[in-house]
Amino acid sequence: MSRSGYSDEYENLQLWRNAVARAIRGERGQAFLKELLAALDALPEKRLIPEALVDSDGEVCALGSVGRLRGLDMSKIDPEDHRKLADTFNIAPALVQEIEFENDDDFAWNHHQATPEQRFERMRAWVVRQIVFDPKETT
Repeated sequence: MSRSGYSDEYENLQLWRNAVARAIRGERGQAFLKELLAALDALPEKRLIPEALVDSDGEVCALGSVGRLRGLDMSKIDPEDHRKLADTFNIAPALVQEIEFENDDDFAWNHHQATPEQRFERMRAWVVRQIVFDPKETT
């Protein structure tokens, strides 16, 4: 099992997928995904790590990139404490877990050992696909 908490024995999968979809489509989720995209684009090196928010070299995962952008000390937060992360980022725990899964799960992406650069590209593309862009917004 990964830090996302997902496992092959997950009960009520459709119920969970609905919770994830609502978290992504909701106002808080959309605002966070836009912030996540900005945080990824702001990384000086386009690289992401798995299984941790930040490592000893200062490299980050997707959620860690938002923490860095906000100036948070991510070393003090357990990456498996979904409630704490949800409260920290003001998003649903389901969205925390989905982002961790997407960030960490190389097997599902057929990149059994993705490089940090490949992980970054994959996550950035995933975030863009999740954002509902309003044609009235100017970027």
